Amino acid sequence: MKFSERIEKIGSECDACDLFADIGCDHGYSTAYMLEKGLCRRAQISDISAKSLSKAEKLLKKYVDEGRVSSVCAAGMEKTDPSADFVLIAGMGGEEIVHILQAGFLPPKLLLQPMKNADKVRAFLLAAGYSVLQDYTFLCGGKFYDLIKAEKGIPSDYTQRMLAYGRDNLKAPTGDFVKKLERDIADCERWLASARTRGREALSARLADLKEVYGEVTADLCGDRCRLS
Repeated sequence: MKFSERIEKIGSECDACDLFADIGCDHGYSTAYMLEKGLCRRAQISDISAKSLSKAEKLLKKYVDEGRVSSVCAAGMEKTDPSADFVLIAGMGGEEIVHILQAGFLPPKLLLQPMKNADKVRAFLLAAGYSVLQDYTFLCGGKFYDLIKAEKGIPSDYTQRMLAYGRDNLKAPTGDFVKKLERDIADCERWLASARTRGREALSARLADLKEVYGEVTADLCGDRCRLS
């Protein structure tokens, strides 16, 4: 099966496990990736949309018939098997992801791809006793995505700036993160130009912070290139 670039990226960060749970599975491609790559023995797919779940069941019919995939139509982790040892929640807002985890259970390993409010996801994971293994931004199909991988353990040390921008984006910046900063700076400048008195102070502070981070990460990238040359 051919997978999209985004599914390939998400799949590349998934660990081998016994029971994989895909929360908000949509059409089931992440679960198909896990099974086809031999990364899980069993999988459970879950979605609040019966229509999406039906499409996922159709895609995964071979594995459903073999008894390797079970499906539940539910909100969040309401009916997820608590023995799942690797849980994926992708394509939702950060606040929704946090709510799902608070209302469900905390598995040994998580891979999360929030569409917004990634800072709230990071803060929740650290408060819940997770060690963050990966935390970076990638560009795919003209869109930027945050990817956060965590496991239960000693909580990682995070600064406020790391919570806001992603630890690995600051410690090992990539071209994708630089492009995101450039887009965010352009957006902020546009909003500031059209803003009335109310809100200008917050926008100005946001723009200054973005430019400071941009200067730091581009200097780091330049330094790396100079050392390699």
